[in-house]
Amino acid sequence: MTRLLVHVEGRTEEEFVHEVLKDHLYQHGYSHVAPRIMGQPNRRDQRGGIRGWPETKRDMIDHLREDQDRINTTMVDYYGLPQSGANAWPGRATADQVILADRAATVEKAIREDLRRELGDSLLPHRLLPYVMMHEFEAMLFSDCTLFAQGIGRPELEPEFRAIVEKFGGPEGIDDSPEGAPSKRIERLVDDYEKPLMGVLAALEIGLDKIRGACPHFNAWLTRLEEIPETG
Repeated sequence: MTRLLVHVEGRTEEEFVHEVLKDHLYQHGYSHVAPRIMGQPNRRDQRGGIRGWPETKRDMIDHLREDQDRINTTMVDYYGLPQSGANAWPGRATADQVILADRAATVEKAIREDLRRELGDSLLPHRLLPYVMMHEFEAMLFSDCTLFAQGIGRPELEPEFRAIVEKFGGPEGIDDSPEGAPSKRIERLVDDYEKPLMGVLAALEIGLDKIRGACPHFNAWLTRLEEIPETG
């Protein structure tokens, strides 16, 4: 039976895996799906946020070695990844030089190559499937602005949510500046926005089909995950 460990950066992504992805992947042949917040889960002050690559790499290697049949994936925000100094993630510094559509895939490829150099032939291709979101989790909530607004109990905000996503041509293209990040845009409109509770409730209201239809990079990752139990 196929098992999956999702390395996530915070509680919102953790709850998304628990509440949205897990049951879906069980239907595609997985026997166990679990998120794991990067860092040291036993210390609340160190939970969440994108860790530097050396620490994350050690953590992932430990998990790849301890269970050699389990699939490992990531769910991290491209624009939050360190790109310089000792904490830089593989491929992040050079990815800004390629077209927008290829940036996340550039980092994903570099992550695989770096871990393969460390683990050699013990790292089977299907056991590591990095996923880098172009923006934070909240970008996916703009996949259906009507259901997003309803899911957080603010249906009157649907036109404003729609104006944001239309400006950027889709959820995965929403502005990457610190002030223009998806969660910041939501918080300016919803002063009592609670992460992760309201975000996960909205994702459940929207549903995976809507998110996949509006977020092609997310859809490609989930499609590959679905195929793994079938191919072995």
